[in-house]
Amino acid sequence: MNAVSNQPTAPVLVRAADAEFLQDGATSLITLLADAGATGGALTANKATFQKGSPGAPAHFHTKATEMFFVLDGAVRILVDEEIVTLGRGDFLTVPPTVPHAFAPAPGTEAEMLVVFTPGLHRFDYYRLLERVYRGEATVQDIRDSSQQYDNHYFDSPVWAEALAQR
Repeated sequence: MNAVSNQPTAPVLVRAADAEFLQDGATSLITLLADAGATGGALTANKATFQKGSPGAPAHFHTKATEMFFVLDGAVRILVDEEIVTLGRGDFLTVPPTVPHAFAPAPGTEAEMLVVFTPGLHRFDYYRLLERVYRGEATVQDIRDSSQQYDNHYFDSPVWAEALAQR
């Protein structure tokens, strides 16, 4: 993971028409908003959009960053440690470092949420890697091999697997 100084930077403005969109699966889209380089390491932000039935993000944790979720539309189920919580439009959740989590739209719903990491991490290339895997241009092993670089540590969660099976 690249270190980023927390030097003050210029304001970051991303117009919707200029944002980079990535298809990381058949039923999900990531809109890249601001990476650590643009924010002086303060934060990284993206918008996640999920169609009905999307598997979302598998169980994982981060060792260096707090991840924040703000639901813009729809409803999202989130694994937090060993508990499943459902967030609706306007709900907000923070998940501190080392706390296991996963997320997907609630059954039968679409969802859209703002996802923010602080401190900022250089994650945009991770999202691009997810799109390459979806397109068949990279492998799941490439994702596993990048866990330290992008501070994404995946694991098997029986609680999350059971929740996804209840779609």
